[in-house]
Amino acid sequence: MRFHNYNVVERYEGNPILTGKDFPDAYHIIHVFNSGIIKYRGKYLMVCRCEDAGLKAYFWIAESDDGLIFTPRPKPIPMPEQDADYQKYAEINIYDPRVTQIGDTYYLMHAAHSRYDCRGALQSTKDFETFTWHGFVTDAGNRNCVLFPEKFNDLYVRLDRPLTTWDSGDMWISYSPDLIHWGRGDCIMPKSDVPWAWSKVGAGAVPIKTDQGWLNIFHGVRSQAKAHLIYQLGVCLHDLNDPSKIIKLSRKPILTPTMDYELHGQTPSVVFTAGCVVEDDGSIKVYYGGADTVQCVGFTTIDRLLAICDEP
Repeated sequence: MRFHNYNVVERYEGNPILTGKDFPDAYHIIHVFNSGIIKYRGKYLMVCRCEDAGLKAYFWIAESDDGLIFTPRPKPIPMPEQDADYQKYAEINIYDPRVTQIGDTYYLMHAAHSRYDCRGALQSTKDFETFTWHGFVTDAGNRNCVLFPEKFNDLYVRLDRPLTTWDSGDMWISYSPDLIHWGRGDCIMPKSDVPWAWSKVGAGAVPIKTDQGWLNIFHGVRSQAKAHLIYQLGVCLHDLNDPSKIIKLSRKPILTPTMDYELHGQTPSVVFTAGCVVEDDGSIKVYYGGADTVQCVGFTTIDRLLAICDEP
C-alpha cells in the first residue's frame, strides 16, 4: 500500500490543540510547542514546553481524557532553580522534553541552554507530582536526547544529536549503565542518508516497539534559499535487538509544514515532534509543535509507518 506524504500523518481538524491562551493568565504564556506525552493511569499527560512574554521557559503538565482536549494544571512543574549546576547550565532556556517509561519510572529528558551551549538533562517521576532532578547527562553541544523504553544488554540507550550548529547535525546513539554516565557514542544516521533533510536530522518521539523493529519518528531539516530552514518529520526502523542498526528508512517525509499554523509563527515552516501515544488498536497520535508557537496532533498507524519505510 502506498501513501502520499501528506496522509501518512493526518492532521486533526481541531488543530492547534493548545495555545498560550489556554494557560493561566497570571503566567502570560504566549507559546506552547514541542511537548512530550505519555499515557498514565488512563489519562494523557502532556509535558508542555511553554514560554511567557519575556521568553522565560516552563515545563507544564496538561491533562486529557481523549488525547485531544487538554487542560493545563494550575502551575508549571517546579524546576531545581536553587541547584548551582542548573543555574549555570540552564540560565537561558529549557526545551523539548521527552517522556519515556522504563519499569515504574517515567524519565524526562530535555535540553538546557546557557552561555556554554546546549546540554541534555534528566529528571524522573513516578507520579507526575514530584520530580527528581538527576542533573546534566551530556557534554556541551548536545540536544534531542531520547531514551529507548527498555534496556539492551543491561544498558540504557539514548538517541541524541551532538556537536551540532544551527544548520548541521546527525543522529547518534550512546549507552549507559546508570543513565548518568554515557559512552560508546556512534553516528547511526548521517544527514546525507536522508534525501529530504540535508541540513540536519535528530530524534523526535520515543521509539515504538513492533515485531519488525523499533519505529523512530524523527525530525529532518533542509535549508531553503540558504537562510530558511524547513523542519519535517520522517520515520525509520531500528533493529529489534541492536538499536544502532537502522534497517529501513522512509525516502520521503511523513509530515511537511503546509498549514498556516505550521508555516507562520515565531519560527516559520516547522513541524517537530517530541512524543506520540500508541493506542491498543495500533493507531498512533503524533504530537507536534507548529512553527515553534502552538501544539498540534496528527493521526497515523503502525502499519502505515512500516509501509512507508518499505517504499522505494
